[in-house]
Amino acid sequence: MILTAPLAALGRTTLAFLAAIGRVALFAARALSHALRPPFYGRELLLALFNIGWLSLPVVGMTAVFTGGALALQIYSGGARFSAEAVVPQIVAIGMVRELGPVLVGLMIAARVTSSIAAEIATMKVTEQIDALVTLSTNPMKYLVAPRVLAGLIVVPLLVGVGDVIGIFGGYAVATSSLGFNAASYLKNTIDFLEPLDILSSLAKGCAFGGIAALMGCYFGMGSGRGAQGVGRATKGSVEAAAVLILAANFLLTGVFFSI
Repeated sequence: MILTAPLAALGRTTLAFLAAIGRVALFAARALSHALRPPFYGRELLLALFNIGWLSLPVVGMTAVFTGGALALQIYSGGARFSAEAVVPQIVAIGMVRELGPVLVGLMIAARVTSSIAAEIATMKVTEQIDALVTLSTNPMKYLVAPRVLAGLIVVPLLVGVGDVIGIFGGYAVATSSLGFNAASYLKNTIDFLEPLDILSSLAKGCAFGGIAALMGCYFGMGSGRGAQGVGRATKGSVEAAAVLILAANFLLTGVFFSI
């Protein structure tokens, strides 16, 4: 018994993990199914697009511009060790577009939007507003979940594109004002170095990260326990799960797009 107890605990943990993955996969399939079938709630979709997209622009812009500027300083400082300072435009561009832009936007969306969605839906569940929707013959998955997931899939790639541009501009501003780079040459090197696959991968990551962020907020909100403690657990769990899944998805998508 002593020898088998650790194995039994490992087995229970593995089964619980696989069961959680299955529940999330089924929830995602239901959400996408409802998002593609009428009736559609246009007002809820527009509201979700506004909340996820427009209201996230300030934090995305500030994060991207400071990241681009810091990246330019770091590359210039590191490149100076082996006389490669001239690569700043190229590395800032590829670093922001391929990796930093999508990941940072995804994490900011997880921090801001996922927590908000989870808290909102969990509060509705605690106060029995979701039960009221059911009594009014309104499917909560279609009314609450589908518009938010669809909005995440649509608007986060746009935020990633904006973040990429602002991040590159942050590097450009630092390089031309503090590091002695010529403005026209910097922009030419940036444009010439980027390839369509870099931009495509960035937007695809944004779509995946937006779907994950919205989905985790809805999943944990719908599965919330009772009371304020249940709302708190749902909010915390949604952000943790979204952040981990975004980083894992980033690794997988990078391998898909850029595997040698």
